[in-house]
Amino acid sequence: MAPANGGGDLSVERVFVGAGCNRIVNNVSWGPSGLVAFGAQNAVAIFCPESAQILTTLPGHRAVVNCTQWVLTNKDAHKVGHRELHYLLSGSADGIIMVWEIYPSQRLWRPALQFPGMHKKGVTCLTSVMVSATVAICASTSSDGIVHIWKITFSATENGNCQISCLDALSVGSKPMVALSLTMVPGENCSLLLAMGGLDQKIHVYCGDLTGKFSRVCELKDHSDWIRSLDFSQPVMLGEGKHNFFLVSSSQDKTIRIWKLASSSSSELKKDDIGLTAYIEGPVFVAGSTRYQVSLESLLIGHEDWVYSVEWQPPILNGSNLDQPMSILSASMDKTMMIWRPEKNTGIWMNVVTVGELSHSALGFYGGHWASDGKSILAHGYGGSFHLWRDVGFGSENWQPQRVPLGHFASVFDLVWSQSGDYLLTVSHDQTTRIFAPWKNLKGSDNRVMWHEIARPQVHGHDINCVCIIQGSGNHRFVSGADEKVARVFEAPLSFLKTLNYAWAREQGNLNTLDKEVQILGANMSALGLSQKPIYLNSARESPTATTNDAMDSLETIPDAVPTVFTEPPVEEQLAWHTLWPESHKLYGHGNELFSLCCNHAGTLVASSCKAQSANVAEIWLWEVGSWKAVGRLQSHTLTVTQIEFSLDDALLLAVSRDRQLSVFSLTKTSDGVDHKLIAKLEAHKRIIWACSWNPVKHEFATGSRDKTVKIWSVNKDTSSVNLLSTLPQFRDSVTALAWCICNQSTNTGLLAVGMDNGLIEIWGVTSGNLEAPAFSATCAIQLDPFLCHVSTVYRLRWKEVNDSESGILELASCGADHSVRVFDVHVK
Repeated sequence: MAPANGGGDLSVERVFVGAGCNRIVNNVSWGPSGLVAFGAQNAVAIFCPESAQILTTLPGHRAVVNCTQWVLTNKDAHKVGHRELHYLLSGSADGIIMVWEIYPSQRLWRPALQFPGMHKKGVTCLTSVMVSATVAICASTSSDGIVHIWKITFSATENGNCQISCLDALSVGSKPMVALSLTMVPGENCSLLLAMGGLDQKIHVYCGDLTGKFSRVCELKDHSDWIRSLDFSQPVMLGEGKHNFFLVSSSQDKTIRIWKLASSSSSELKKDDIGLTAYIEGPVFVAGSTRYQVSLESLLIGHEDWVYSVEWQPPILNGSNLDQPMSILSASMDKTMMIWRPEKNTGIWMNVVTVGELSHSALGFYGGHWASDGKSILAHGYGGSFHLWRDVGFGSENWQPQRVPLGHFASVFDLVWSQSGDYLLTVSHDQTTRIFAPWKNLKGSDNRVMWHEIARPQVHGHDINCVCIIQGSGNHRFVSGADEKVARVFEAPLSFLKTLNYAWAREQGNLNTLDKEVQILGANMSALGLSQKPIYLNSARESPTATTNDAMDSLETIPDAVPTVFTEPPVEEQLAWHTLWPESHKLYGHGNELFSLCCNHAGTLVASSCKAQSANVAEIWLWEVGSWKAVGRLQSHTLTVTQIEFSLDDALLLAVSRDRQLSVFSLTKTSDGVDHKLIAKLEAHKRIIWACSWNPVKHEFATGSRDKTVKIWSVNKDTSSVNLLSTLPQFRDSVTALAWCICNQSTNTGLLAVGMDNGLIEIWGVTSGNLEAPAFSATCAIQLDPFLCHVSTVYRLRWKEVNDSESGILELASCGADHSVRVFDVHVK
């Protein structure tokens, strides 16, 4: 990926993006380029199934991305042959449709243009068909009850601009359409068929041409609930100029219907016979010079819940002939995807392949998609996750799960590096805690180590707001705080420690000592989804590996987790259930939902704060690691304390708050616990203070606020005072995250990363007072390219502690409201 340069002294390269898919039907599109597009909050994300990595996120939308669509679909790839440039459509909840230019081989992308603002409400579905190498017809539907048909004309040269015009607008009344499909009628007239379905439980078929006038030609009324998906097959040629179309539809009535549109010449059927034929055999209509008879070919019953998606297998090019495989992929909220094909002898459509997510925590699929070669199928589910299966069989089908990119599907509020920097721990309002790490043995085409989600330590029943890693030696532990009054302490099980060793390609022998100390293999989820109970080594060995008790599969019971040591990155089904960490303690005391957590560098104290609207509730609690007793309650603020940070020597505790105040406490360890004293409190900003960060080597710190400023302060312990050293020039938006690291300790030079409410990140070079330059100085070293940054609020920035300062590479992690976690390599020259 192309790095962002900063004046020659600094360059930034994004090495990882983790993000989940928006939980919306029609959100995913898999094109002939081999890349998958999907919406991740307000961004359009592109991922490569071969590497299981998100390649980029495209900024531009100001609302949630509802749907994506490659203009050149798998069905139309034969019309244009191989091409370097692909176009992508995306529609958002504010009615905006954008066109993107994508160069898959070069890994380049840019916005091409925005559709005229016709839709007044969110775009719910997009469909397209190529009518020539440079012209595409697209249709879009919205909650405003209007279906628009668009003509996009692409430039014959790669550097030219594309043009767009609205051909027609179809009003469908008070019950909007939510499913669309377009196809071309064979012949010289360039006639088009548009099928649409939605809340009125009917399928409406429209006919039109490139001049733009579309008229409704028939209605199909067999479904008994909302239509959720429609897809035209390629025409099946029968000889003598005749052909058939097949239209597949799915509905919330749990059924799939296949409709046959049989062609005949207009002379074969007299006008007077249309009414009687339509009554007996089904609707008849004319498209161009061809007359079509519509009949119900088959009714497919097999799913046990709403069928959100149906899609024909992409056509296969055999020489000059284009063959349409009689194969349909369906995806349902019953947690399964099915492949349907007609039986060779009887022609009866049967379910021949079923794949799915059997995890107890799964809640079904929103969509299913074919790869262009028909050898892979992809689903996206309620949990924001992807599921990919590939047929690896020889002679017979054998569909096996494959790696996919994973991530949170709601705002990511906090993250922290592990003690040794081996992994990144993140928490989110999707009620999960996740661990991302580089898997050393897996490298991409550029020989770069690829990151993956390797564990999901906590799956909770409340939105999780904050987290901290317990520093120091010993086993991995963390404390998380959610929208509840309890902080929870977790400890790594043996299965995770061994998996982490595989990820870093270490010898397993160095676990001998921990193997004796850590007697917990994994954890089980409790019935209410709040506590996670340990699975001990002895009980795990005694428990049978399989059970014949059918009750275990019922909804009334929760199956036991099977803690597993993974030798390759786990997939969603394994992560959601078999990588939990046991909960060791609960910390009671706060009166409201937890908001901020921090552990000191010695690993002896944890500080916590909660949401507050009074001084009593806004207390900062101190907890002693090990005994987990409350050893201090620090009072200073009157509203929520938004962030807490310990100085490097653990002698000072800094707190910033919604009340625009900052506080500095001195901490002294005693035999009875900890003595604390408020040494300074002042109104630091004119608006809420969202972020703070200590200079890692001095008693200096930075604060960032909604007033768009960052201020640098110094603490004088002798005089118990805090002095303002500098105010950075005003930023473009509210400052919501800060992280300070040191590059050269001898000259006191470092980097200050600044994250903003608009998702952008800047890195400033800062120099504290030294012999050569006694005054504090700060200059903007680099403004990261928007294509590298978040598209919504940056909630946290964290530098990885550097042991090898000579490498010249620093690692910066970020998380934000756009559901994403990002890792950057910052090259310091």
